[in-house]
Amino acid sequence: MNTPWYIYPSVIAAGFLAGFINTLAGSGSLISLPMLIFAGLPANVANGTNRVAILLQNIVAVRGYRARGKFIWREGLAFALPAAVGAVVGARIAVDLPEALMRRAIGAIMLLMLLVLLVNPKRWILGREGETPRTVGPLEGVIFFLIGIYGGFIQAGVGIFLLAGLVLVAGYDIVRANAIKVFIVLFFTVPALAIFLLNHQVSWGWGLLLAAGNMSGAWVGTRFATRPGAGVWVHRLLVLVVLYSGFHLLLR
Repeated sequence: MNTPWYIYPSVIAAGFLAGFINTLAGSGSLISLPMLIFAGLPANVANGTNRVAILLQNIVAVRGYRARGKFIWREGLAFALPAAVGAVVGARIAVDLPEALMRRAIGAIMLLMLLVLLVNPKRWILGREGETPRTVGPLEGVIFFLIGIYGGFIQAGVGIFLLAGLVLVAGYDIVRANAIKVFIVLFFTVPALAIFLLNHQVSWGWGLLLAAGNMSGAWVGTRFATRPGAGVWVHRLLVLVVLYSGFHLLLR
């Protein structure tokens, strides 16, 4: 069956929105994954193919945040290592198991997180004012390992949980948390993508087409996020994304 011409620009446009949202909040894959399935990919292949775009998107995002002084390699690696180990576990699960039950559980957790976002917005925007963010100890290691499992499994929504861990547990403000978040996702996407490749669940053509949009969205997103006063707008976007993601995952 021939693919209609309009699918190709639609995939790029979906990638742009996903890249922009992923760079500022998370859950952009809730846009790109359905688009890949609409383009004709099986769900498991769409899940693997989406990782190509995520990988390239976050290379652009990390470079953008670093160029603006919002990212430090040492801090990013400390959180990325346990998440990467978890992602390998999650990707192995994703190859063999259905995702419906996990989606609903994560949707319910996201709606609970919405309350946290609304009750104390200043904490998200500013982090722990006057305090140095916490280093990675046993608690942080376990939390980011568990988040990595989910990220390796389905990807969609993992940015929300990474931001929650970085802001509420480690104490970063939302802009610096976003900078570390995109590095963590970049770091654990490498082994996750390798597992999907080994299981022949990646379409390179669609992945690179989607990545063109994701990378453009990430480029715009990092410039928006680092503008003075952008933290307030990033928080508002995060509230909207969590609300949409929670209901989307629960009702599918």
